[in-house]
Amino acid sequence: MGRYHPPSPSVANNNTNSPRIVVVCRAASSAQKKVIMQSTSEQDEEKKAAAAQAIEKFLKDGMTIGLGSGTTSRWFVRILGEHVAKGLRVIGVPSSKSTGQLAREVGVPLADLNDVGSLDLTIDGADEIDGEGRMIKGGGANLLWEKIVACASDRMVCIVDESKVVKFLGRFPLPVEVIPFGWRSTERHLRKLLEDSGLGSPKIEMRGSEKPLITDSGHYLLDCHLEKIPDPESLGEKLNQIPGIVEHGLFIGIATDAVVAHASGEPEVLSFRS
Repeated sequence: MGRYHPPSPSVANNNTNSPRIVVVCRAASSAQKKVIMQSTSEQDEEKKAAAAQAIEKFLKDGMTIGLGSGTTSRWFVRILGEHVAKGLRVIGVPSSKSTGQLAREVGVPLADLNDVGSLDLTIDGADEIDGEGRMIKGGGANLLWEKIVACASDRMVCIVDESKVVKFLGRFPLPVEVIPFGWRSTERHLRKLLEDSGLGSPKIEMRGSEKPLITDSGHYLLDCHLEKIPDPESLGEKLNQIPGIVEHGLFIGIATDAVVAHASGEPEVLSFRS
């Protein structure tokens, strides 16, 4: 059976019988508000521009929003904190422990996804995105929580610099999250699936140097070096069938919009809704 994709949820907090939102952080102190992430490259400036444009175009006062993970999303969370300090009312649901920590540092109120039910919007980055809005995510080791948060949202906006826009997915290694128990057996099934799917005999690496990286959910990550994925939908469905695979980094039919920052001009806004 394929993995269940929930229907588009309703806007959060419109139902008076909805569970009470539990805010789990306080407003930032003056010292916390000074937390600054210095730009070090032209690419950093593009990431900041994409994050700022996404906030300006899509974020509205009173929203409950998913907070992405990764370098681009860290710019987004910091800029969001500046808006909150100026009076913007939002509640954030982080997609990783590190994002939650950063959000608390910059004064963004947080809630648990179980307490809000559904989200108005998620803003997150991507390692690759194609012209149809299909993405590879997971370079920051948070793909499981990111996918759960994104699928709980009415709208998912991807923020990227132009280097992440590709014609075909696959040059960035595809992360596959697996449970530690029997992971070598899972890897063998994964390798056979990739070979049977016409993807050759790709290199599969355990994430981590001297010892495996452990995700926020206690899992391992296997990075598949595929170079090109001709049929992401088909591969995603097949990966869902392998016992031991918790989730994979193919995000198909999830992004509704994207903000792409270009070094040569203003960020470009793309829509993938039909």
